[in-house]
This record gives sequence, C-alpha cells and structure tokens, in this order.
Amino acid sequence: MKSRSMPELLAVRLRAAVPAALWGGLALLAAGLVGEGAAAQSACRADEVIITGGTAAGAQGGTGTGHQARFSVEIADDAGERALGLMNRPEMARSHGMLFVYEKPQPVSFWMANTLIPLDMIFTDQHGVVTRVHSEAVPLDRTPIPGGDAVFAVLEINGGLAEAMGIMPGDVLRHPAFGAAAADPCAE
Repeated sequence: MKSRSMPELLAVRLRAAVPAALWGGLALLAAGLVGEGAAAQSACRADEVIITGGTAAGAQGGTGTGHQARFSVEIADDAGERALGLMNRPEMARSHGMLFVYEKPQPVSFWMANTLIPLDMIFTDQHGVVTRVHSEAVPLDRTPIPGGDAVFAVLEINGGLAEAMGIMPGDVLRHPAFGAAAADPCAE
C-alpha cells in the first residue's frame, strides 16, 4: 500500500467532507423553506387577519415602518351578520375583531347604534390594502361613518389599537377573503 503525503490525505478527506456538508446545508435550507411555507399557510386562516406595514405596504403608499398586527376575527359576510356586527357586546378581547366582507367593492357607511365599546374601523379595497382608518368610533352614536366608495372589507377592532399599532392607509390585510387578487395572497 502506497503511503500518502499529508496534503494528499487532506485532499481525500476534504473531498469526502464537502459533499456531506453541502447536503447537510441543503437539508437545513430546505427545512427552513418548508417551515416558512407552512407558517405562511397556517397564518392565512379564516378566523385570523394579519395586517402588515413595511416594504410591501410602503410600495402601496404606506410608511414602510415594518409593523405587523394579528387579530382573531369573526366574519360578517352576509347582510344579517353585517347589520348586527358587534352590537350589544360589553367587551372584546384586545386581539379580537370582526371582519365585514362584501360581495364586491361598494360604498359603505357604518354607525355605532347599540355598540357598547369604542371601535377602530379599518376600511380596505378588494386587494386588502387599507384605504381609510376611522379611530375611536363613539359607542351608541348614530352618526354615519363613511368608509369610501370602493370598500370590500372592514375590520373592526378595539378603539385606539390602530394608532397604537401604527395601522394606517397603505398597510395590507392578509385573509382568505381577498382571494387571488390580494396584495398579500394566501398560500394555496
């Protein structure tokens, strides 16, 4: 058996180690990508809304601050549910809200009749882009609160949270209701 010099032995060991390291690195990378995909899919649930502001939202006219807010939501997607909304509820958990979804973009106006808690109303277009935020709607007030001419969805959350969380026009709501046309679509 021929004896090998130190540089030859090192070269043989490196040839064996490099593919193993590459495969290990690829496995870690794949695990990270699968984890991100799974997180994105689980983050897009019918009972949850995620609001982001940052690079994507900045391109839509937001501030690019990079904030994110997450709310557990009830869905009001028919005339009866939308008419009832959050009326007659003495409280709502901080991380909860109600998402009002319309069949198509349209002019909408809300009021606070029989609503016992102050609310912020976040109006969006059909892509989930926030077009208007109305802060601190007054409980029991019957004054109409206009949302705009092409509103597709409205998220109601506890009064004061939109400002506290930096939610503003140009931010993006992520929810299955926005479908394939969403600015931040759900994973299939």
